[in-house]
Amino acid sequence: MKATAVRVRRALAMRSGDGLLRGAVWVLLALVLATLLGQLTGAGGRPDAIVGPRLQPPGSGWLLGTDNLGRSLLPRLLQGIGTTLLLSTLAVACTAVISTALGVVAGYRGGRTAELILRIGDVLYSFPAIVLAVLVAAVLGPGRTTALAAIVLVTVPLMTRMVGVAARAVARREFVTAARISGVRAPTIMLRHILPNVAGTVAVQGTYALSVGILVEGGLSFLGYGVQLPDASLGLLIQEGGLYMVGAPWLIVAPGVVLVAAIMAINLVGDSLRDRFEPRETRSLV
Repeated sequence: MKATAVRVRRALAMRSGDGLLRGAVWVLLALVLATLLGQLTGAGGRPDAIVGPRLQPPGSGWLLGTDNLGRSLLPRLLQGIGTTLLLSTLAVACTAVISTALGVVAGYRGGRTAELILRIGDVLYSFPAIVLAVLVAAVLGPGRTTALAAIVLVTVPLMTRMVGVAARAVARREFVTAARISGVRAPTIMLRHILPNVAGTVAVQGTYALSVGILVEGGLSFLGYGVQLPDASLGLLIQEGGLYMVGAPWLIVAPGVVLVAAIMAINLVGDSLRDRFEPRETRSLV
């Protein structure tokens, strides 16, 4: 009876997880499609066009209200979603390439090579994310390049460590040992044998890095070091809306809800990928 109850509870948990995953995917698809439609078709109007009085609440003329200059918030929100997602995705793609290369080399080589790579990562990881991002901004100046570089520096250390741990476990397996004994060169072993076996870890860590990237971009833009006017991003819209939180709360509620929804959806997708590729890390239901 106990075993049957455990199986039932696991089945229910899997159904619940699948439902959450589908909901998360739909949220992300909706955000991407809304952004693309807004950019390609001009739905909602131009982001920089003044369409009415200042600080008007949501209504028939402007679905999400107007900002402090009389611009409709809807097209600016669509532009902000696109900017934040694009910057974060590009940064995480760079992170994935760098971290995978360093992690695979560290995992396969071991010894001083791994120690050097991981210690450099630990130094970067010791800085709070927003402090490291502000340091990058101090060197490069505010702008999109700063946001991109900051996200990469913040997300590379942890992802490199996780990929390195996975690569080290693969490097100890029999088929890698057999390849070494057969005289296969190290680059070939890393590309053909280790890299495909750590792809799941890269995918899982990439989703978590994407959520961190969105947070970093939002924090930098909120502080004035990220995306600059007249462009828009979610962090910049939240920063602008915060100035009118009492009189025009819709200016901060709309981008804030979208930011939270995007991060939650990405984390749910990451949890699902983790359960699929790393089942030993799932929590017991007993």
